[in-house]
Amino acid sequence: MLLKKKTVSIAIAVCAFGLILWLWHERDGHEAVFRTAPIVRGDVVVTISATGTIEPEEVVDVGAQVAGQITAFGTDKNGKSIDYGSTVEEGTVLAKIDESVYAADLALARAQVEEDRAGELSAAANLAQLKAKASQAEADWKRAEELGPSEALSRTLYDSYKANDDIALANVAVGEAAVAQAKAATVQAQATLDKAQRNLDFCTIKSPVRGVIIDRRVNAGQTVVASLNTPSLFLIAKDLTRMQIWVGVNEADVGRIVPGSPVIFTCDAFPGREFTGNVGKVRLNATMTQNVVMYTVEVNTENPQKILLPYLTANVRFVVRKDSHVLLVPNVALRWLPSSLAEVASDARSWTPQDTAAKGTSDPSGTIWIREDGFARPVEVVVGASDGMNTAVSAPSLHEGKDVITGEDIHLQSGAAPNPFLPPVQKR
Repeated sequence: MLLKKKTVSIAIAVCAFGLILWLWHERDGHEAVFRTAPIVRGDVVVTISATGTIEPEEVVDVGAQVAGQITAFGTDKNGKSIDYGSTVEEGTVLAKIDESVYAADLALARAQVEEDRAGELSAAANLAQLKAKASQAEADWKRAEELGPSEALSRTLYDSYKANDDIALANVAVGEAAVAQAKAATVQAQATLDKAQRNLDFCTIKSPVRGVIIDRRVNAGQTVVASLNTPSLFLIAKDLTRMQIWVGVNEADVGRIVPGSPVIFTCDAFPGREFTGNVGKVRLNATMTQNVVMYTVEVNTENPQKILLPYLTANVRFVVRKDSHVLLVPNVALRWLPSSLAEVASDARSWTPQDTAAKGTSDPSGTIWIREDGFARPVEVVVGASDGMNTAVSAPSLHEGKDVITGEDIHLQSGAAPNPFLPPVQKR
C-alpha cells in the first residue's frame, strides 16, 4: 500500500515537471508581439443617437370659413403670385373665393334692414296716432264723469265714454309693443347684415401673421367646402431662423436627456457639416411602436442663414456627458488579457482582476496592460466616459504617451517544435 502511494506521487511529480517543461518550451518556441496604442490626452463625449424631423418653430394653418371656388391668388411683397416659399406680411391677401353668392346675401340682408327700419317708423307713427286718440277719449270721459248720469247725459252714453277711454289706453299699449317689435326686427336684420358682410369678407383669405408659405394646398378653380371641418389652404411658418427637431427617443434613453443639454446633429442634405442645438422639452405623450415606447424630444436650433429646410431628416446626438483633457485609451485595451503568464512581467504574475467601483466616485474600475521591457504589466484604472471607440481612464502611474496593449500576434520561432494540440499548417 505504501509502495502504491509512492508510485502515484512520483507520477504526479513527473506530470507536473513535464507540464513546466512544455510551458517553457512554448515560451521559447513562440514569440509574442504586442499590438499597442499610445495613451493620448483629449476630450471624450458620451452621446445618445436618434433620428428626427426638422420642423418650423411655429406654424400657422390658414383655412377657409366659407365654401366656394378659388378665383385668384394674391401677390407677395415682390409682386409675385402667392406660391410655395412666398414671403408674406400680416394682412397680405393670399387668395380669393367666388363671392357672388355672399354678395347677394349681403344685398338681401341690407334690404331687410331698410325694410325693418321703415316698419319701425311706421310703428312709431301709429303709436303717436293711438296716443292722440287716447287723449281725446280721456277728455271725453272726464267731461262725462263731471256730468254723470243725468237728464243731460244718458246712462248708456256715460258707459260708452268710459269704454272708449279704456280701449284707447289699451290701443296705446299695443302700439308701444308694436314699436318694440319693430325695433327688435331691425336689430335682428342688422345682425343678419353683419353676418352677411363677414361671410363676404371671408371670401378674401388674408395672412394672419408675417412669415413664409411652406405649403399651398389649393389651386385656382378648385372648390373648397367648409362644413364640419375647416379646409386647410396654406401653411405659413412664422420664423424660419429658429427651427425645432422632433426626435423619437427610446424609453431606455429618455431618462438621461434633460432640458438645456447640448445636441449635435447632421443632415444628409449637408454632408460633412454639423449643427448644434439644445434640448427644449420632453413631451409626455409617449407612443408605442412594435412594443417599444418612444418619447418625442423637442430640440431647438438657430437657423440664421435659413439653410435648414422644414421636414429634413436629422441624425441627432444628445450629449449626456463630456470629459475634457483626460487620458484616453482604445476600448479594446480594457478587454485584452494576456494569453499566458509568460507574457506578464515576473513581479506581476500574482495579479488578479478587480471588479469594484472606484472609491469616492460612481465610475467603475478596470485594468489595462502596459508594455514594459517586452512584457505586459497590469495597471488598475478608474474608467470614465466612453464614446464607443475610446474610454477615459485615470491612474497615478499613467501619463500621456505610454503604450497600452490592445492585442497580440503569436509568431512561431524557427526550429521550435509545433504545438501538438493545433492542426498542422498546410505549406504552399
